[in-house]
Amino acid sequence: MADKPGRFRRLIMAGVPLTPIGYRKDGRPIYPVVGADHRDASNRTAPTLTHSQSVNRLKEITTELERLGELDELTPEDETYFGELRDEFTSVDKHRKKLERDADLAAVRSAASGVGSYRVARGTPGNTADQGQRDAILEPDSIEDQRFRDPWDLSEVRTFGRSRESVNAELRSRALAAIEKMPSASDKVREAATNIVERFDDKNATLARLALAASSPAYIRAFSKAATNRLHELDTVEQQALQAVRAMSLTDSAGGFLVPFQLDPTVIVTANGSLNEIRRIARQVVATGDVWNGVSAGAVSWSWDAEASQVSDDAPTFAQPTIPVYTARGFVPVSIEALQDMSNGAGEVARLLAEGREILEASAFAIGSGSGQPTGIVTALTGTSSIITSAGSDTLAVGDLYALQGALPARYRSRASWLATNAFYNRARQFDTAGGSSLWAQLGDDRPAQLLGKPIYESEDMDASITAAAENYMSVFGDFSNYVIADRIGMTVEFIPHLFQQTTAGSGFGRPTGQRGWFAYYRTGADSVNDGAFRMLNVT
Repeated sequence: MADKPGRFRRLIMAGVPLTPIGYRKDGRPIYPVVGADHRDASNRTAPTLTHSQSVNRLKEITTELERLGELDELTPEDETYFGELRDEFTSVDKHRKKLERDADLAAVRSAASGVGSYRVARGTPGNTADQGQRDAILEPDSIEDQRFRDPWDLSEVRTFGRSRESVNAELRSRALAAIEKMPSASDKVREAATNIVERFDDKNATLARLALAASSPAYIRAFSKAATNRLHELDTVEQQALQAVRAMSLTDSAGGFLVPFQLDPTVIVTANGSLNEIRRIARQVVATGDVWNGVSAGAVSWSWDAEASQVSDDAPTFAQPTIPVYTARGFVPVSIEALQDMSNGAGEVARLLAEGREILEASAFAIGSGSGQPTGIVTALTGTSSIITSAGSDTLAVGDLYALQGALPARYRSRASWLATNAFYNRARQFDTAGGSSLWAQLGDDRPAQLLGKPIYESEDMDASITAAAENYMSVFGDFSNYVIADRIGMTVEFIPHLFQQTTAGSGFGRPTGQRGWFAYYRTGADSVNDGAFRMLNVT
């Protein structure tokens, strides 16, 4: 079931603990966005939004309530959603008023005592020298309304006299705040983007920098104009935003325009789930370079040792699996008339590109050659000891299913899944000739969600029929967390203002077709990092 709107924000407002981005001198953690100290995080029930965030959220709620109010009839789900928005508006508005009272009280206390005991953001009149050394973003005890005035304004980031780690920590904090405020994003997209930055950002804050540059309102406007051939309409702020993204993006060239962070297919797929079933069950990581480098190790070999005797060498063997990322390209043509009528160019382009990407990847993750494209799971297991050969010649029998399931080691079997074509699953159903449910299900039922107690997933690129005297890789059974998909954040789109076609192939100049187009490219890779976690059935 899809998350209700506002779920991620309610987690934030409910004081759900986040991963610390640093620690104070006394050992207390510093949290991003929420800024709640661990001492009172469990007791905090009111929203923890800043004043500007509260105002923005109130505007969003008002717009959504007005949209629902214009409908003649509301579904039961819409009625529930309306009530949630109404209650959230009351809560956030009460919090906004409290912040305003706290700010007024802070000013009164400061004036009465004659001592600037409250930390004020840099550049504020009356700021003392000591206060000027404190960072309003990394000091959660500062006045709440000053914490995140504009996370995208990197001119406020002080670098003199600070370590690289300290600056990068501030950038990550700003990125997480920007994600919560970025336009054209649902709560699920914000949650997915937050997880990507928190889990996969490197020591140089590469993803944080990219998220800040490519999620700003100015860049969204600039990309929308670039995607619809209106670069001449860019104002100064939008031009600066465009240059900032090109200067720090993960693309290897300066051509084209990076898709906004909240519209990047990697973020969208993470938020909404993938139609590609291999991507659903595989382990997904984000690469910031041309190759993803992982770490794997075998189990520690424990031993029984006598008292006061030297322990045996039980160290595991460490390995560093690597997955190269490859370039995938897509092209979206559109007529000039359709482009003129398009109301949301940026969003529509992102949706079309994401759909095309899903289709391309579904085949690559199953049978990709690994040469110029990802290594599919079938290709990765071919020729390894993970192959289980059918008992009969050119025949699939019920015993082959049990042999495949039984050959997988128990430590992988508990988290294993099936991957095969729909034709394979239909063959498995026909093994139950009595029409009962001893093996799987009755013939009249729809395809069940499990086979031999484990989830089933479909890939139509695997072998569906049995060809005599040939290899027929019909099913894979294993723990797909050992199949890693490495996505490199940053899809680039180039707008082609006119498409041409020759009247006679190979001769003369082409004539315009009255179409424009978007040429997009991104990079991804995939491979098995532990072949022993899988077994693949070969019907020979």
